Amino acid sequence: MQVLRFPLKFLTMAGCWPPVTSSLYKQIMYNAYTSLLILLLFTFMVPQFVDVIMHIKNPDDFTDTLYLMMAMVMACAKMLSLLMNRKNIEILTNALMEKPFRPLESDEIEIRQKFDNIIQTNSIVYAVMIEGTCTCMNISSFFTHLRRGNLAYREWIPYEYSSNIMFYIIYFRQLISLTAAAVVNVACDCLINAMMLHIYCQIELLECRLKKCLRGRVNFGECVYHHDHIYKFAYMINEKFKVIIAFQFTVSMLVVCSNLYQVAKITLSAEYIPLMLYTFCMAFQILIYCWYGNQVKLKSTQLSHEIFGMDWTNVDKKIKESLIMIMNRSLRPIEFSSIHIVTVNLDSFVKLIKTSYSVYSILQHM
Repeated sequence: MQVLRFPLKFLTMAGCWPPVTSSLYKQIMYNAYTSLLILLLFTFMVPQFVDVIMHIKNPDDFTDTLYLMMAMVMACAKMLSLLMNRKNIEILTNALMEKPFRPLESDEIEIRQKFDNIIQTNSIVYAVMIEGTCTCMNISSFFTHLRRGNLAYREWIPYEYSSNIMFYIIYFRQLISLTAAAVVNVACDCLINAMMLHIYCQIELLECRLKKCLRGRVNFGECVYHHDHIYKFAYMINEKFKVIIAFQFTVSMLVVCSNLYQVAKITLSAEYIPLMLYTFCMAFQILIYCWYGNQVKLKSTQLSHEIFGMDWTNVDKKIKESLIMIMNRSLRPIEFSSIHIVTVNLDSFVKLIKTSYSVYSILQHM
């Protein structure tokens, strides 16, 4: 049974997951494609960063560049993280195909299939939303910036680009870079959130196996082993992606407050709709991290209540002691954190929105 099918497809599109092939030519072409995406991201992010340092003199210019520059910084960080963690992603994916995570009976396969369908639906909807917003921003730019003879976005350019050829090369390079950044963001977000959903799925599988164990159909030692590996699996995910989660929190806060500032100072126009869509996407991007992080936390703590509600009174003393051990460990919830500073849950999302509004108020007063 294949797992993470759609997230891995998006990783392939983002240049971070080479397709399985024995052809040397295809491997070289895919490596060239990955290098091209990295080049597109960094040749857009670095000039924007230089522009902020050298040419920004007031809050209006600062917010005009900041909202996109931070998204590009985020895309570059995610791209590098995915490439460096390629082996770890393979280990995590393979672990879901092996014992104790692999479903063995029809009811367990049904639980896994349910979550695979949720991951597939979420991945497609999320990709359509992000890429749709990116397309809307690009189309809007044709009718605003291009008609005025301006580049789509501010950036520092150390050479003359007034000729038509150079102007169009830079202009369309910006649009392509933005689209590439959207693909990388979709790939990384879908992967991490799919991993969180699989942790939730494994806890449901464990509950199913515990009920079978109390009926004498499953070895109880395997359930203890399974519970221990769920915590280890969650710990590994958090360790490998905690920097990305921290970046995502910081970038989302800055972009949301920057976009609120821009929305407040512009009138209803062709630029208003893509800006609102972009603001919504950035808020939603961190919301899905917090939502699934919160769901995993709640599910891991509810395990003790589920065990207490089972028919455990007639089992022998050794099994009761093992059940108490699992219940005690489940009192310490599975939590994802951004460098052990901010936990990924709905409370953190509310705090982030409040902080964004506070920063927005400061910019307004400036």
